[in-house]
Amino acid sequence: MPILLVVEASPRGERSMSRGLAKRFVEAWTKNNPGGRVIERDLMKTDLTFATMPWLAAYFTPPDQHTPEMKELLRLSDELVAEILAADDIAIGTPVYNYNVPAVLKAYIDHIVRKGMTLGLSGEGLVHGKKCTILMASGGVYTEGSPIRDRDIATNYLRLILKVIGIENVTVVAGGNAKAVDMGETTREEFLQKFDLAVSDAARA
Repeated sequence: MPILLVVEASPRGERSMSRGLAKRFVEAWTKNNPGGRVIERDLMKTDLTFATMPWLAAYFTPPDQHTPEMKELLRLSDELVAEILAADDIAIGTPVYNYNVPAVLKAYIDHIVRKGMTLGLSGEGLVHGKKCTILMASGGVYTEGSPIRDRDIATNYLRLILKVIGIENVTVVAGGNAKAVDMGETTREEFLQKFDLAVSDAARA
């Protein structure tokens, strides 16, 4: 039974463009995998912490030397890593803020890049055989041919960090010009419909 892990990073709830793209992806993936299971990880409902000195001390301490306090500090990280390792497919729904991913997604990434679990002690990725689809909504358009293509930091960063942990089968659905919805130039539904084909193709890949 295939497992899809859906990671959501937008704080905008039902108004979110990236959540809308992710919902469409889940619907398409479920049709293609009728016996599949979907695990939802909403980062806005997850008590994520940023890296602190005690957390880093626990991170760099061998597991067999962890104190009860260290184990508790890494409990959420262990849970998030387990979700990644259990999944066959991963979908990341995220907005773009100031050309990069929101802080909550960066915090999540810091939790899942774990030495000895997703990252080898020599820096090699340990997560293999998985596919990731990035469903991204941005105010600007950063796709091929755009005059601001060089500002596409978010896509490059996510591709890089996924490759670092071993995930190289990555598809990006780039929902550019999402600001048109906020400016009243189009409706949310009309905006999302433009990406239906790309979302469906990604769910089949």
